[in-house]
Amino acid sequence: MNRRRLTADQARRIALGAQGFTVPRPGGRIDVRHFRRVLDTIGLLQLDSVNVLERSHYLPMFSRLGPYDRDALDRWTAGSGEIFEYWGHEASLIPVERHPAFRFRMEEMKPWGSAGRLLDERPGYIERVFDQVAERGPVTVSDLDDPGERGGPWWGYAPGKHALEWLFAMGRVTAYRTPSFGRKYVVPDRVIPGEILAQDPLERTEAYRTLLVDAARHHGVGTVADLSDYHRLHSPTARAVLEALAGEGRLVPVTVEGWRRDAYLHPDAVVPRRASGTALLSPFDSLIWHRDRVERLFGFRYRIEIYVPKHQRIYGYYVLPFLLDGELVARVDLKADRQNRRLLVRAAHLEPGHDASRVAGSLASELQTMATWLAMDEVTVDDRGDLAALLMRAVG
Repeated sequence: MNRRRLTADQARRIALGAQGFTVPRPGGRIDVRHFRRVLDTIGLLQLDSVNVLERSHYLPMFSRLGPYDRDALDRWTAGSGEIFEYWGHEASLIPVERHPAFRFRMEEMKPWGSAGRLLDERPGYIERVFDQVAERGPVTVSDLDDPGERGGPWWGYAPGKHALEWLFAMGRVTAYRTPSFGRKYVVPDRVIPGEILAQDPLERTEAYRTLLVDAARHHGVGTVADLSDYHRLHSPTARAVLEALAGEGRLVPVTVEGWRRDAYLHPDAVVPRRASGTALLSPFDSLIWHRDRVERLFGFRYRIEIYVPKHQRIYGYYVLPFLLDGELVARVDLKADRQNRRLLVRAAHLEPGHDASRVAGSLASELQTMATWLAMDEVTVDDRGDLAALLMRAVG
């Protein structure tokens, strides 16, 4: 199979373009049309409960659009019928058009430990919970007749929560998020349009084909590991599917300078002439999900240190890489001090080989924009990291 050759710089620009980072942020008011465009570009928004700065799914929109109304995003994701939540790349917000492609995962779901114990030890309980969702939904666990008590052997969850999560995993119920990030559970036909639910589920191989082509479009170019990771697909299965897709011309086999593995290019991918602009990237941004890929594209080693003991952390608790004109040039440990309305920079580190003054000035501007978006009155920089002193002066 003939393989097209790409330079490392071309691959990086393709990836940035595919993720929406080679077009200027829009001017004027941000509305649902912009949200749709970003979601079409990246495919899904990963959810995460950590709220030290802001919920993770709000940040990719900010990175690509600039300041926007988070309440407007909530209304769109929860009430438009255009989005559903499921296990995509972890828990994710996904366009409803992809619901049939995820039904194989719902159908193949096997009870995990706590769900299995609940099925064995309380026969009929899960069905009674489903009946209550169907009759009363949307509901939270506390709305159930018998939610049970938290604690015991099931990771602190009440039995009602385990029942709802098992029903959610099987696709028998769906959910949307409350402003406090809790799930409200509801039967699918009250959230997902009937014409979507009426479609036949894609069989496993066809679902893989659909999701892998999607992943290639969102990545631009990627290895088997990159593309299978996007929707958490089984990599050995994905390899054979990708080879078949390349044989059909739906993907283009490529070799990328410096990459040890062969890769696949989406046929519609373009090589932008240049990358410009700034963005602070959530640890859960789709551009940087796959850490090995981040190193290949940017020469940037990135690990989340949330679960690392404080004294062992290198860069900080909630560290956001800083993208400047197509390169990852710095990283900042951020925290929102909501009580005192301050955006705290707990540490700021420069990547080797970059102009510290230029980076500090651009980063200061982006931090001030973020602070305004988060309704913070000021940016405060702690004296930790080799970029901190310059950033402190640039913030003013």
